[in-house]
Amino acid sequence: MPNNDRFEQLQSALKQVAGCTLGEVAYSLKIPVPPNLLKNKGWVGQLIETALGVENNSRPEPDFPELGIELKTLPINAQGKPKESTYICVAPLTQLANLSYESSVVGQKLAHVLWLPIEAESTIPLAERRIGQGIFWQPNAEEFAQLKTDFNEITDQIALGEVENITAHQGSYLQLRPKAANSSALTEATSPDGESMMTLPRGFYLRPGFTQRILQHYY
Repeated sequence: MPNNDRFEQLQSALKQVAGCTLGEVAYSLKIPVPPNLLKNKGWVGQLIETALGVENNSRPEPDFPELGIELKTLPINAQGKPKESTYICVAPLTQLANLSYESSVVGQKLAHVLWLPIEAESTIPLAERRIGQGIFWQPNAEEFAQLKTDFNEITDQIALGEVENITAHQGSYLQLRPKAANSSALTEATSPDGESMMTLPRGFYLRPGFTQRILQHYY
């Protein structure tokens, strides 16, 4: 692991938040806790990023670029299973020639992930939801091969102008879904006849069944 000092700092920060409630962490950082997440969807992720020392960075790279590690919070239900798909990054809809999985943003972000399970049952008040033990995960050979296959099949369809025909049912581990604040937030893509068209932005997501496998392996 390069940059051992930074990695040790991250491990120390993880130990400090493991087992704590979101309210306890927020209090220590002097961050107010909203009543719920209806209008504060990204609050949990932002809180954890602050606690673990993630720097504000809009560049398409892992959250800890010096370590090559991506941070992903994982909301789990009362049975300890992921409640939803995990957003990875915006999917490119143009200029796909020569783009490989390894060089893509999604490939780089999924090369090494720090998963942080967090209680997300609606019956638990937001401030009382507990943070689990962090998991440092890297895909094994089978996982890497399937992620790459899913990525290639999806991006091939996009390049052929079939983005509108791709559904969330496609892909074993990786799926493509609309990613936009509203229906007026359009972006450029290629139409079936090879011309430019406007469509909703898309994002790459990991299926909850895949992240559940990761949890089962480590716990």
